[in-house]
Amino acid sequence: MKKVFLLFLSAVFAIPAYAAPAENLAFVAQPHSIINKTISENEVLNAQNQWCRSLLDIGNTYEQRGRKAAEKSAQKAIEDLYGYDMGPVLFKPTLSVKPQTFRTTPEGALSYFVGGNKNFPTDKGFALKGWTKCEPENAALFISGNTATTMGKVHFTNKDGHDVTVDKTWQFIKGDDGRIRIILHHSSLEHTEQH
Repeated sequence: MKKVFLLFLSAVFAIPAYAAPAENLAFVAQPHSIINKTISENEVLNAQNQWCRSLLDIGNTYEQRGRKAAEKSAQKAIEDLYGYDMGPVLFKPTLSVKPQTFRTTPEGALSYFVGGNKNFPTDKGFALKGWTKCEPENAALFISGNTATTMGKVHFTNKDGHDVTVDKTWQFIKGDDGRIRIILHHSSLEHTEQH
């Protein structure tokens, strides 16, 4: 019985002596898949630094090529960095006020960064304030599977050398495509105690 079974297996898995010509073979493209969706600390740090670079790029584009070019730069940054294509992003910008405190849509985010939207009349364009430096400083980082949450400071310097520090919480998600995107972004000015 063992011989028959082994003979059967060898017949099933035998490599045929004759192979069909390549032009007769059909190849099916397989979709790419990410096997390890766990987000890494380096990916999170890179995403934070990319956010800072994008903010500075939007401002530089505004200085060199004007508002329309800055809007296009900001739209691309929002598409690349935020998860609005996945659902509402929980975005509370630093300098937003009611009734537009929260920016759960790309339109709201774009207005915050570059202003000029009549639906958000108090927005002046945070990215257009002449920032020359942007540095994240994490107080804590929590990773769980394909999400990571950070809390800490982001330090900004403008072209006059004036420094501003904000408290910032971000949550990132690693999607099926392997991209890291922001799904939560809360920012507020530092509280200074009055004596």
